[in-house]
Amino acid sequence: MQLTIPGPAGPLEALLDVPPASAPLRAAVVFGHPHPSYGGTMHTRAVYHGAKGLVRAGCAVLRFNFRGVGASAGAFDQGRGEVDDYRAALNEMHDRFPGVPLWAAGFSFGSWIALETGASDPRVSALIAVAPPVTREGYDFTQTLESTKPKFFVQGELDELCPLKDLRAFYARCHEPKELVVVDGASHLFDGQGREVGDALEDLLGDFS
Repeated sequence: MQLTIPGPAGPLEALLDVPPASAPLRAAVVFGHPHPSYGGTMHTRAVYHGAKGLVRAGCAVLRFNFRGVGASAGAFDQGRGEVDDYRAALNEMHDRFPGVPLWAAGFSFGSWIALETGASDPRVSALIAVAPPVTREGYDFTQTLESTKPKFFVQGELDELCPLKDLRAFYARCHEPKELVVVDGASHLFDGQGREVGDALEDLLGDFS
């Protein structure tokens, strides 16, 4: 379902996927996309497949374009404004699905936004990151490292931008509960392996409550 949600810099373009109505809704999830300056959008394959995996796990998932991407108003703001955009998306899902657990998810740049925003938002009960840029300059994960909320990570074995060894070191510093799935042979963008991102998230979150 195509949506336009109110954002702090103007309307944000979004897509909402929901599981079959016959199944109880397990969570409402916001899924952030990779860095806008490098072509990241809500249609990025790993985001698309990640969202579909969460839908198969029984979640309603909102993908949206950060400010300045696609039909979303505004211009890239180095992460500051994008945090505000993500909060606006969380507000949308919280209002649309009252009483349903709210989860924060993202891929690469979007996972940084999701982890840090979700860690500090008391409404969010789970944090989900695909290929988080944990050692890239300019990305602060203080809130994530301090959070005791459940955290779920999916990482490519051969990630060239966010090496697996760095993610493992970061993961070791995170509070429990936490889980990590490594996709064999996958690059940072999971080229040709996007479906495996969705499968990993379905497996990770399918039994989580």
